[in-house]
Amino acid sequence: MAAAIDSFLAMLAAERGAAANTLAAYRRDLEGSEEVVGDLETVSREELGKLTGAWASLAPSTVARKVSALRQFYGFCLDEGLRQDDPSAALPRPQARRPLPKVLSHGEVEALFDRLEAEADEGRPEALRMLALVELLYGSGLRATELVGLPVAAVPRDAPFLTITGKGGQQRMVPVSRRAQAAIARWMEVRPDGSPFLFPSRTGHLSRVRLFQLVKALAGRAGIDPTKVSPHVLRHAFATHLLEGGADLRVLQTLLGHADIATTQIYTHVDSARLVALVNERHPLAGGGKGG
Repeated sequence: MAAAIDSFLAMLAAERGAAANTLAAYRRDLEGSEEVVGDLETVSREELGKLTGAWASLAPSTVARKVSALRQFYGFCLDEGLRQDDPSAALPRPQARRPLPKVLSHGEVEALFDRLEAEADEGRPEALRMLALVELLYGSGLRATELVGLPVAAVPRDAPFLTITGKGGQQRMVPVSRRAQAAIARWMEVRPDGSPFLFPSRTGHLSRVRLFQLVKALAGRAGIDPTKVSPHVLRHAFATHLLEGGADLRVLQTLLGHADIATTQIYTHVDSARLVALVNERHPLAGGGKGG
């Protein structure tokens, strides 16, 4: 059996460029399954089905990962002639649910900006930088990595757009609101010279970790639980509040830079959850009384 697993992993490394950590995870899943049902190369479909019970206490996401490893392994075995059948139909089909993203209320976003604007009015460079950062997180939905790495050349001169290079090197145009343009202009007046980055640091550009820390600290100053706020939560708030306002899902996909619209559809669940909460809180029968 070790030879079949080794050959499968060698194929993943050579043909798909799988990383060492990925290959180690596949090996653990396959060898762990073999400990339960015996030789995977010869096990029957019925015996393989015993894994369902053995995995009963595991999280759906963990089961889904193990099932994926086995399905790929048996596809490899068929291709290589190591088996004449594929017993993986006996494996469970877990429905791993993606957790709903955290979302800030409109009131919480207003509290953040009230604090930001009050601090920016003092004219300190750090406060003006923070205002520009949060305007772009919430107003344009940028990822933290995209934001901290913005070059000065990306700052719009005439057109109200940023050219963003996102995941996989894909470029997209992102609208910049008038508020964000004004915040960037204020920051540019005090921004240190000599760096190609919009938000420079001593060694290059502002780091994602530092951005995370700054956003948490802002939340605390605004009277919001810091555990509720992060750069990614502000991106989620951008998407959810646009959807609430009637934005089309395909437009939202483009703005967020999602390769697959299935990723964007998580926000429809957030909006649905908001509507359910609204009915439970505001409907005449919500308090247990009878409607007139």
